[in-house]
Amino acid sequence: MRRKREMVLAFEGNDEGLPKVVREYRAKYKALSQVLDGHPEILDAVHEDLKKLSTPNRKGRRGDYTSENIFRALVVMAVEGLDYRETVVRIGSDLFLQEFCRLRKKPVMDFGFLNRCFLAIGPETWRKINRLLGRKAVEAKKIDPDVIRTDTTVIEANIHYPTDSSLLWDAWRVASRNLKEARKTAENLVPHRFHDRKVKNLHLFITRYMISKSVPRQRRVKQSFRALITHVEWIVEIAAEFCEKAQKCADLDLQGIALELEGYLPVMRQITAQARRAQIGGETVPASERVFSLFEPHVELIHRGKRGKPIEFGHKLLLCQTQEKFITDYLVLEEQRVDSDLTEVVIRRHKKQFGRKPMVVAADKGFRPAAEKFAALEEEIVTLCIPHRLRDFTDKIMKYWQAFRAGIEGTISALKRAFRLFRCFFKGFKGYARGVGSSIFAHNLLVLARQRAP
Repeated sequence: MRRKREMVLAFEGNDEGLPKVVREYRAKYKALSQVLDGHPEILDAVHEDLKKLSTPNRKGRRGDYTSENIFRALVVMAVEGLDYRETVVRIGSDLFLQEFCRLRKKPVMDFGFLNRCFLAIGPETWRKINRLLGRKAVEAKKIDPDVIRTDTTVIEANIHYPTDSSLLWDAWRVASRNLKEARKTAENLVPHRFHDRKVKNLHLFITRYMISKSVPRQRRVKQSFRALITHVEWIVEIAAEFCEKAQKCADLDLQGIALELEGYLPVMRQITAQARRAQIGGETVPASERVFSLFEPHVELIHRGKRGKPIEFGHKLLLCQTQEKFITDYLVLEEQRVDSDLTEVVIRRHKKQFGRKPMVVAADKGFRPAAEKFAALEEEIVTLCIPHRLRDFTDKIMKYWQAFRAGIEGTISALKRAFRLFRCFFKGFKGYARGVGSSIFAHNLLVLARQRAP
């Protein structure tokens, strides 16, 4: 059984004599602690997820750490933009952060345990506690939800640039590694030889000479692609046969390897199919029919038209923010949508959360829907500030609210720089949504903490 709270007093030390930057650092965490203590319903929501990690035994043993210890450690991780190991090191070497996490007379938790705790908190819970924080801030009149600005950005996934040859090589090396591991236990199930070096050389040759303009070399590249696809298709079928046989074995190690391979097989088949269509058949395969990573198959190709990075691989993130820089709502889109379809979504979600529609909605011209839809939304919103042409900026009201809208660009930049959202390092779409939710929650905590700070 896991307890919810720590019945201890914190921050008893004296900050006098410390450098100014240290005093400001400590004041920030003291303000964060006050915000968390003032919103006990947040810990209640998190505790429902964390208590599943610890079930009572016959002796009634309790978990070593309370939900409050764990959640505050995760807050430190999100605020500082650290990974699990760095978080544990930072807390373990700083008595003040141990006080913030209320770990008095307790050893710091292991980073593997912190990882399991983070995975136990679902993306729905992060959305819930962000909404709770927003509603309480409105009730306390710390933020004004009647004026909002909205925008979208792309959070990239942690994958390499996907080319057909690199994806084929990923499929080969994963299948080869697992089958070789299975051979150590049951050689009769995997009697084949795997020519890893030969396949890797095919991949490297394609990578090196794919852009060559020489006709003979392009011919060799196509031959190499044909050979690489054939090899990968062969090993995928070998892996499928192994999975069928391993399920009938009593050996748990073999079943574990087969279970891992089974999860990869559909994506491997899609990788070989799209490579054959594109490189052998000469077909232009649409992005909607492609997979861009063996390990993160949920990733989408998003064309934003930026000069430095026209193509990004990840998911779209919709943000809504108040004048106080508090992010009232966010939405991680599993399937991308054009911005003009999201304007009504923003208004409907805002009404559901706060019980009333905003009076002012400011967005860039990408959010402007078709004329009929825009006219209908204008009747609902007092000021719907979405430009259509450059001459719209000559209007003083439009110019004022567009200057206000530009402020969300700074927030997006801060989320990517300070809260590690330049790239999401968590696995799977749920992990992706968890990472985004925890970073936005940490951002909102800091916004409210700065209002409390003297």
